[in-house]
Amino acid sequence: MNNNTPVTPRPLRHLGNDVRHRVLSAARLREHGVAAARAAAQCRPGGPWQQLLPGVYLLHPGPPTSEERLHAVLLYAGRPGPEAAKGVPAQPGSSPGGRPAPSSRSTARSASPYGGVMVTGLAALALHGFGSTPGLRALDLIDVLVPRTRRLRSTGFARLIRAHALPRPELVTGVPVAPVARAVADAVAELSDTAVVRALLTEAVRGGHCEPSSLVRELSQARLLARPHVVDAVDALLAEGRSLAEGRLYEMVRTYALPDPVWNVDLRLPGGPRLGGVDAYWPEQAVAVELDTRAPRVGGPGGPQDDDAIWAEYARKREHLERLGVTVVHLTPRKLRESLEQQAMVVGTALTAADERDPAAYVEVLPR
Repeated sequence: MNNNTPVTPRPLRHLGNDVRHRVLSAARLREHGVAAARAAAQCRPGGPWQQLLPGVYLLHPGPPTSEERLHAVLLYAGRPGPEAAKGVPAQPGSSPGGRPAPSSRSTARSASPYGGVMVTGLAALALHGFGSTPGLRALDLIDVLVPRTRRLRSTGFARLIRAHALPRPELVTGVPVAPVARAVADAVAELSDTAVVRALLTEAVRGGHCEPSSLVRELSQARLLARPHVVDAVDALLAEGRSLAEGRLYEMVRTYALPDPVWNVDLRLPGGPRLGGVDAYWPEQAVAVELDTRAPRVGGPGGPQDDDAIWAEYARKREHLERLGVTVVHLTPRKLRESLEQQAMVVGTALTAADERDPAAYVEVLPR
């Protein structure tokens, strides 16, 4: 069959299992010789087709499956608009803030048949495997992330969310979806229940989908941190993230038979100023471990604190301690989650190297 051969409506069993053969855009139908008038005729009451969204057709009369609804939303939102004809460049992609994708999930690097748009919000989280979200069948609306220049409106079960710059999508079972942190932010924008918001944020962190810092950053950029119920959920999220990281640090010391440190202490010079707190400290070797669980701070009149300022504070403390001869090992929650044995080797090497260094200045260790 060539592109000029008309498509004849056929039962679903003759269309194969590929959803792309069951849901087609008006443009695709025209390529096969089916004019708009003919497509409309096939969608009359009792006809073999139905129109799911403007310009998107389902080539069977039964209810659409979840997969067909996803495909329809992406075809509707991804069709070329007036901006494409005027030569508006595509939005640049950005690096996703999430964990490396398993085999069923990959980063969409090649040209997408959907024009770069992607599923986001609760539908994306369901595709990412979240247990705290409704199933795809239960969602009345499917959120789709589009460039801000896309001149389309939300309609039917397609809700369009515009962005100045689109993140790079991940492919989940062939469907382009927003990275978890962005999908959570888009979902939270439509939610008002603190418990539901907290459940989403907690699962994102506890399930290892993304780091608290990337999640809070997305919420901040979406201007959601002014909402009290979101702030409450974020406070619980940050506590959750630190607790998980501390638990992995304890596990590392036990599993790899490192000497027992003193935990969660403040360091200071005798009779002098406070040097700062560390998460673990080996006094005999003058080795400290500091967990980097920094995230934009919420609450208070200043709003989110700039991430660069927080990092500068970390760097100043580390430099001061190292000038005194204290070795500071900087660990992140992601490193502890993804390469615990390697991080244990890093700490073990620092402890072993202490015998070869000049003695450190004496510092007092105080409970934190």
